[in-house]
Amino acid sequence: MTMKSIPLQRAYLLLVALAVFVGCWLAPVDAPAREQINEGLKRALTTFAAARALGAVVSVAQGTQVDATPGGVGVGVGVSFAPGQALKPLNELIEQFAAIMLAASVSFGIQLVLLNIGAHQLMSGLVCGVALAWGIARWRRGTSPRWLQSALIGLLLVRFAVPLCAVANEGVYRAFMANDYQAALSGIEKSPTAVIDATQEAPSAQEGWRERVERWLPKLPNLKATYDQILKSASEWAERIVKLIALFVLQTIVLPLVFLLVAWRLARAAIRGPTFSQATARVS
Repeated sequence: MTMKSIPLQRAYLLLVALAVFVGCWLAPVDAPAREQINEGLKRALTTFAAARALGAVVSVAQGTQVDATPGGVGVGVGVSFAPGQALKPLNELIEQFAAIMLAASVSFGIQLVLLNIGAHQLMSGLVCGVALAWGIARWRRGTSPRWLQSALIGLLLVRFAVPLCAVANEGVYRAFMANDYQAALSGIEKSPTAVIDATQEAPSAQEGWRERVERWLPKLPNLKATYDQILKSASEWAERIVKLIALFVLQTIVLPLVFLLVAWRLARAAIRGPTFSQATARVS
């Protein structure tokens, strides 16, 4: 290291130390990150509930057994055939969809736990202490032990990676995914009501969707109309389900991994620092 590069090296160390201190104590990003993760968790749980409601309607229709009698069609009396088995693939898709939404909810919950760990005062103090040791070593000798660099990079990721990734993830969602999510979720939420309303009289104001399903099939004069209605809507449901799965996989797996990789590269580059001696040589 040349004499000309020493002031630049020390100025860089002071800048890094200031950025770490400000990020840990004066302007933490934890509060907005916690809000963004909670929003994602609410979306995942809402979608999971919508999937379960849709699955309940399809499951009841699939499990209905029909007895064909000379006088007409009777439900649950002397089983002759089960036309609802045609809905089995759709029901399996909805079950897998619900499982993925539950996994997405768990992912957001894990992010909250990691955020709380990183935002703890002890973690902030540890990050600042290791950063101080690293800065002193670099200040005195121009370099620091490799283990100290690795420890600081790891602590920086624990402290800052989750909140920064959460904020960036939510920004991408609001910019590119929010409209698609709302449209797909609205269609999924309305599907059980639309199917039931197409084949029965209007329900009472106090009646929930479970009660509506329970009295829906036994009173149907024509089961074929019900299955036709469900099968007609199946392609639309599948499209919305796939779209929602893609959105949540992006939000809970792909984007977090991408942002984590970017954060790791930035932390490693910041701790290793620029080569001031080479830059000074070029200028000279």
